[in-house]
Amino acid sequence: MSIEFLHSMVRVTDIDASLKFYCDGLGLTEVGRYDSEAGRFTLVFLASPADIERCGGIPEGKSPTDMQIPMIELTHNWDPEDYGGGRNFGHLAYSVSDIYAAVEKLQGLGVTINRPPRDGRMAFVRSPDGISVELLQQGKPLAPKEPWASAENIGSW
Repeated sequence: MSIEFLHSMVRVTDIDASLKFYCDGLGLTEVGRYDSEAGRFTLVFLASPADIERCGGIPEGKSPTDMQIPMIELTHNWDPEDYGGGRNFGHLAYSVSDIYAAVEKLQGLGVTINRPPRDGRMAFVRSPDGISVELLQQGKPLAPKEPWASAENIGSW
């Protein structure tokens, strides 16, 4: 199985203040943005200029994860939430060559699959210390496959 680090997600309450900190303060560059009216959230992907240069620049018309460089994903939920207890740190994300093989291997090690890969694209698990880890299928999603296609969510991620 091949695995590649993608991003760490941080929930933010004030997107403008956060961009001022990460971009103006730390010098990161916005490489992508996604607004979801239905989900009522905005995702902003940031990367260092050195990492952007290393990958040959920001690709036109591609998603940030196609850049294959380490990023920070700022998640701004439009409805106010209390992020006490460290909930402002969201998850680590890795792309994997075969999402089904990855979750089967983890399940074999006793790991609970919190969000099964019903869509052949995305799954969430937790580390022994409770850190949420997102697994994303490299390239196009795989065809839905049982037992995952009908598996229920367990806990939170």
